[in-house]
Amino acid sequence: MRVLFAGTPAVAVPSLDALVKAGFDVVAVLTRPDAPLGRKRVLTPSPVAARAAELGIGVIHATRVDDAVTAQIAAGKPDVAAIVAYGGLIPRAALEVPPHGWINLHFSLLPAWRGAAPVQRAVIAGDDVTGAVTFLLEEGLDTGPVFGTLTESVGPNDTSGALLERLSRSGAVLLSQTLSAVEAGKAAPRPQVGEVSLAPKLTIDDGRLDWMQPALAISRRARGVTPEPGAWTTLAGQRVKLEPVQLRPDRSDLEPGTVRLEEKNVLVGTGSHAVQLTGIQPAGKKMMAAADWARGMASRESVVFE
Repeated sequence: MRVLFAGTPAVAVPSLDALVKAGFDVVAVLTRPDAPLGRKRVLTPSPVAARAAELGIGVIHATRVDDAVTAQIAAGKPDVAAIVAYGGLIPRAALEVPPHGWINLHFSLLPAWRGAAPVQRAVIAGDDVTGAVTFLLEEGLDTGPVFGTLTESVGPNDTSGALLERLSRSGAVLLSQTLSAVEAGKAAPRPQVGEVSLAPKLTIDDGRLDWMQPALAISRRARGVTPEPGAWTTLAGQRVKLEPVQLRPDRSDLEPGTVRLEEKNVLVGTGSHAVQLTGIQPAGKKMMAAADWARGMASRESVVFE
């Protein structure tokens, strides 16, 4: 079966590899254009584009799928399109090109967390279980019928990055199995059932920690925005980035935002009990151990995050 693969970030690479390994004829890869990365803003191919080059697969670079891109897709005569975190909408004209449609691997248990940041929103919300589904792509936002489902427990220390890495690998197997079922004529997608929730793309503001919130909510938010866009707070008007925090239910004597160094532990008060910092990156500096940073602040009478 001839397959067009659409994807951009690193979490889509295992799916591309799985389809190639399973023997599907991946006729082309659709991905976002090269993007400037690093301090020197060097134009860099997407992880999917880089992997496609290694595999000798032709690449279609597109910010949006217009008529010209749709014609490029059609030229490959795909029987089906597989899409994993491509990062753009697929219009009706392109959806109609492959006879078997576009099959999307989405990292949530639809209809929960429809949108661009399902894993991040699940962690922030405190979900105990998440997962991934394959579904038939429609013009609506993640509304299509579901082919297959897998579940994944969310651990108390899971960041969205760690959870996505696991789901990208198990989801790759699910996607390959789904395409095999489609090829064999045994796929039977079912309408989505359940409560709908939305997962819009995260912004920098989503990473700001509100010390008036309970410690558990702060921990969930910090883990949900790690690695991107990253958790942060402000100190003396400057933004400082934080790694995920640890819960300290044994300490409830600190006011929200108040920082205290005790031996090698850096505690911060919240709306409930304290949390313990693990790593901090002051403005203009590299990430460092919280204790190392706190020792440099020891001369100050008080340190309070804003």
